Amino acid sequence: MSQPYLTVDEIVEHETEVKRSRFLCAVAPAGSEEAAREFVAGRRRSHGDATHNCSAYVIGGDRGIQRADDDGEPGGTAGTPMLETLLRRGLSDVVAVVTRYFGGVKLGAGGLVRAYGSAVGKTLDRAGLVEMVPARLVAVSVDHVRAGRLESDLRASPYEVREVGYGAGVRFTVAVREADLPVFGGWVATLTAGQAEVEEGEAVHLRAG
Repeated sequence: MSQPYLTVDEIVEHETEVKRSRFLCAVAPAGSEEAAREFVAGRRRSHGDATHNCSAYVIGGDRGIQRADDDGEPGGTAGTPMLETLLRRGLSDVVAVVTRYFGGVKLGAGGLVRAYGSAVGKTLDRAGLVEMVPARLVAVSVDHVRAGRLESDLRASPYEVREVGYGAGVRFTVAVREADLPVFGGWVATLTAGQAEVEEGEAVHLRAG
């Protein structure tokens, strides 16, 4: 069974200084690896004059995709401690970029590990965190006569309508928290006089509600 995790709800920035080097960290929500890469690329464009733009991200439930990039710092001294900080805090669907402006004093490997990990940790301390809980995409198929009322009630409910498809009947794709799955089928059956087909599908995560 998938586990809950935390993510950030908006972009947060924070700057620290270590021996005259500036470490500017930005943490952002990222629902896909593509979104994470785009955020990293954007920070590198914005800070093209920086010495390094190091990054780390975690995407998907149960620690699915993990990447770390030292961007020219000695191997394992930047992206890895950044990634470890994200994982230690129980975060996913999140990307962090630490931009370093070198201040003239070398920090050594241990100093770099501490500086990059601390930059992410202090930024997360300032971030608003959101709990994401396990859910399922559920397909609900019903005839056109009952579809209008069902859609109205679905959109007024705690369940999240992801997609509506029209054909011989109407098919709703609904995201349902796993804790609500035992009652969802009965709720739909009551609304449709037992005439809907309900089929559980892909595992996803939703905000805790």
